[in-house]
Amino acid sequence: MSTAGLLPHITATLNALSSLLLIAGFLLVRFGNRDTHRKVMMGALASSALFLAFYLVYHFTAPVFVFPGPDSVKPLYYTLLISHVVLSLVILPFIFLTVKRALAGAVDRHRPMARFTLPVWLYVSVSGFVVYLMLYHVYPPAA
Repeated sequence: MSTAGLLPHITATLNALSSLLLIAGFLLVRFGNRDTHRKVMMGALASSALFLAFYLVYHFTAPVFVFPGPDSVKPLYYTLLISHVVLSLVILPFIFLTVKRALAGAVDRHRPMARFTLPVWLYVSVSGFVVYLMLYHVYPPAA
């Protein structure tokens, strides 16, 4: 399998991992386990950063193709894809600010920012994985 053929599967795995780590981090902090929460959230950040790096490499090297699914599904697919891309651009600076506040120990400023950042970051991770499933498993491109 070529690099271009492998990278979508790697990025999807990283997106799924980010989603799971974000959920675990949320649960950990809700149960008061701040130390493990911090480690898990740094793992989510690392997973998302790796995703972004591989995603950019893929899109600079792979050909662009059109969604191969039926016309009836295209509005759903493109709505999901567009919301995913737009929100991924919007949330990125908020992720950095949220992490910066946490690392600085400014929990009183971190918490309200995290309440906004987490659900959007989670949506971006999950929607990216759903886009992958639609493109490569539900409606795979013709060989």
